Amino acid sequence: MPPPPTEVRVARASSPVATPLSINPSLVSLANAAPESLNPAERDNVIGAATFRSTCALCHGPGIAGAPRLASHEAWAPRLQSGIETLYQHAIEGYRGEKGLMPPRGGNPSLSDDEVRSAVDYMVSRSVAAPKPISRS
Repeated sequence: MPPPPTEVRVARASSPVATPLSINPSLVSLANAAPESLNPAERDNVIGAATFRSTCALCHGPGIAGAPRLASHEAWAPRLQSGIETLYQHAIEGYRGEKGLMPPRGGNPSLSDDEVRSAVDYMVSRSVAAPKPISRS
């Protein structure tokens, strides 16, 4: 049986008051349970997905506070032009841009740099445009 959800207080974009949000701790521990048999890229993807679900989805799911939504090529395209290292830096150190605010480590100071990078990679990999089919005439 999975552990009970943990109550976490987060400030919603529409309210300055923190409201309870349930997060299942098993998602957070998923990265530690990644099988050793996974190659590094697969393991990073598992860690990135778990980090996204436990931390990043709060803003990047609904797209609040200027956060680009997961799988939105239009929202991610301008950010991708700055390069992946810049995205890592903004996610780790925090960033205030024209469209919103990225808190350091997504507001979760317990995340390691590698967990943050894996989450960025996870979001970017799901937000790039699908290749256009080749037209044969």
